[in-house]
Amino acid sequence: MSTQIPNNLPSSASNQTLGITIRPSTEADLHAIQAIYAAAVLHGTGTFETEVPEVSEMARRRSEVLGRQLPWLVAEVGGQVQGYAYANYFRPRLAYRFCVEDSIYLAPGSQGQGLGRLLLAELMARCEQAGARQMLAVIGDSQNLGSLGVHKALGFEHSGVLKSAGWKFDRWLDVVMMQRQLGQGDRAAPEQGA
Repeated sequence: MSTQIPNNLPSSASNQTLGITIRPSTEADLHAIQAIYAAAVLHGTGTFETEVPEVSEMARRRSEVLGRQLPWLVAEVGGQVQGYAYANYFRPRLAYRFCVEDSIYLAPGSQGQGLGRLLLAELMARCEQAGARQMLAVIGDSQNLGSLGVHKALGFEHSGVLKSAGWKFDRWLDVVMMQRQLGQGDRAAPEQGA
């Protein structure tokens, strides 16, 4: 499935000559995925995780997502994985199965180039195809302007703040909640048997 590039992307991000590919992840991508996440854990506030998970743990997480028939995507630039995104149930209880939470991580130096927006747009489309009706963004750090901006640009609305919910890098961090309906959202019941 090829990525449909949203019309509101900056022209530099939508330029096909840049060699940007959004595709489903494979096991071969796990080392790149783990390296990207390691940088986020060690240097960023977008995740509240404080210890870098091993590649085997990232493989377990990916397997859980794929086992739920949800997407785990990567963004390649010039053949190199520069970011990834996935969706998982917001909470594990069955009633949450139509409500997914997105996660997006970009390699250092790859922010601000439209990759996050491309990944999120494709993730939303694939989650809608999988039957999801709501997508939540649980954004670590209320100063995470890049993530807040990408979500807002793709139609997410602010739905709340958890004040000082995390402690990382010797400071309190908020969690910003944003939400967007997918497909029919709550205007209709899910398909029979779902």
